[in-house]
Amino acid sequence: MAQELEVQIEDNLEDGADEITPFKYSILSYGADYTVDSLVKRLKDGNIVIPSFQRGYVWSFKDASRFIESLLLGLPVPGIFLSKEQETQKLLVIDGQQRLRTLGYFYDGTFEPTNKVFALSSVQPRFEGAKYKSLSEEDRRRLDDSILHATVVKQDTPSEDESSIYYIFERLNTGGVQLKPQEIRTCIYHGEFNDVLKQLNESKSWRLIYGAVNKNMRDQELILRFLALYFNADGYKPPMKQFLNQYMGRNRHLKLQSREQLSYVFLHAIDAAYNFLEAKAFKPKRALNAAVFDAVMVGIARRLDQGEIRNCNTVRERYESLLNDPAFIRSTETGTSSEDSVNTRIRLATEALTNVE
Repeated sequence: MAQELEVQIEDNLEDGADEITPFKYSILSYGADYTVDSLVKRLKDGNIVIPSFQRGYVWSFKDASRFIESLLLGLPVPGIFLSKEQETQKLLVIDGQQRLRTLGYFYDGTFEPTNKVFALSSVQPRFEGAKYKSLSEEDRRRLDDSILHATVVKQDTPSEDESSIYYIFERLNTGGVQLKPQEIRTCIYHGEFNDVLKQLNESKSWRLIYGAVNKNMRDQELILRFLALYFNADGYKPPMKQFLNQYMGRNRHLKLQSREQLSYVFLHAIDAAYNFLEAKAFKPKRALNAAVFDAVMVGIARRLDQGEIRNCNTVRERYESLLNDPAFIRSTETGTSSEDSVNTRIRLATEALTNVE
């Protein structure tokens, strides 16, 4: 049953229209050659950022050793792909985390995945067992001065957000299984807002309604979706993917709403939803419907803005009536990310709950 739930949520979260990149961007790109020691220093200083939710380190010890050996031998290695953030000027790793992590591990002396000493293995005899500090002065200088070519991109316009980076990441990230939309957002919009989403995702009421934590972060995406529509429903323009990208990007450092505002609105609404509707909330059939979730949550939150709700029976009756409303059904089952569908279901849910005592 849990598997069916995930499939239903996945289908509702992504409409076909969301596959379209809605804007044209002006992207500046340039090539840059970095020495290995400068890359390691930037990593340690935090000036190159490997997003915390990129797929984990997957290279074997042999793979890592042979990469270091290639540099020591002066052999060409694949380049990396970086994005320069407008606000911080830091470099975000889009592609190349395995290479960069390997360099960091070797220079630190510990192969972090196994927590063992990083001594080269399965390489040419002259390098077998070598650690960074045990390399000859000549070999260490050769490694330090080795070049990794980087392609660096920076969004020029539009200047108010960096949404193009989402699409670049989506197309160029090659780390195994393709990341899902919220996983990508977590990578490129790292910051305080992302921390809030993680915290809210632990809500007891939310977990009782949703179920187990979703490995692809679809539960966090639903929280994001509610917050974006609650605070900016009037500004909604499809596709939903782009709307969520822009909202999360612009509020990544909590400049639009504070941690306290975000937490209060979500927790107040989700606790009320569970108290009134219990674990079946947002599930017109067997699985949770994302469109029903966003509309009813916005409706509940708007009603709570007027004060506490005391009549649980009336809420349940209005909710059941809403689920049987033909217009609401259409807006939650067909073209759910269209502007008309989003506006219709939020309006109907708000009207249904406005006068509840």
